[in-house]
Amino acid sequence: MFALRRVASRAAPIVARRAFSSGGGGGGGSVVAAVAGAAIVGGVIMTQPDLVGLTPSEELSKLEDKFASYWPRNVMILFGPPGAGKGTQGPKIEGMLNIPQLSTGDMLRAAVKAQTEVGKRAQAAMNSGALVTDEIVIGIISDRIKEDDCKFGFILDGFPRTLVQAKALDKMLASNGESVTKVVELNVPDSVLEERICGRWIHKASGASYHVKFKPPKTMKVGPDGKPDPETMIDDATGEKLEQRRDDTATALVKRLKEYHGSTVPILKHYEPKGITETVNANQAMDGVWGEILGALKGTKK
Repeated sequence: MFALRRVASRAAPIVARRAFSSGGGGGGGSVVAAVAGAAIVGGVIMTQPDLVGLTPSEELSKLEDKFASYWPRNVMILFGPPGAGKGTQGPKIEGMLNIPQLSTGDMLRAAVKAQTEVGKRAQAAMNSGALVTDEIVIGIISDRIKEDDCKFGFILDGFPRTLVQAKALDKMLASNGESVTKVVELNVPDSVLEERICGRWIHKASGASYHVKFKPPKTMKVGPDGKPDPETMIDDATGEKLEQRRDDTATALVKRLKEYHGSTVPILKHYEPKGITETVNANQAMDGVWGEILGALKGTKK
């Protein structure tokens, strides 16, 4: 017999947040939503006998452990062409859902640094001048998502890049009884992206991003040619110099967009039959973009 007891108010948002973006994947999202909805009524949580007598923090921990063990993880893929705003919107999704945004580049570097088995294979490939194979990348992702911060889910950024990689990801997740639960594409017309990309400057150490028009550093000064003086492009927080990526040029962008569209469309079509894909208009004010993302995560976007 279930017992009713009131728990710390912070429990409800956490449990609800875990269920927020689960959808698709064989109906897992509806199960999570139903459980979360039934469990939280007016701030009162139905608790099983094994939770009675615990402190609020102990009870919360046990509820989270059960959620991680028995409810499907949020497995989200975030797509967007260069300059679409993944670097801005990704961390906001990450903070709201409390699940990490995983970049393949970051995971690769971390695996090599930690000298994991798959990290050593990746390092050997790079040292020989060979490309890191899909098998190695999948292995790195498989290792990373076993870490504690991924127990409720994770956001993949920059992977998969091809249909072959998407199918390999599906196979890896299926081996754990899981599947991708949400695919969100940030859509921006190619004609808009050139201005966004060519005006972008970054602080390499922190990943902080600036833009000469939309988010200039405080120290920026414009020269007689109307372009920013590179010597004045300084990170607001550290005082260190900013830099531009070598491929943040109009010429390179054409090639990057061709590759992006050629690889992304087949991936989106692959996941469309599962009813988990959402396209967000990222060519609007940031509040509007965020509003559409929230609708996409909730499954209420029109």
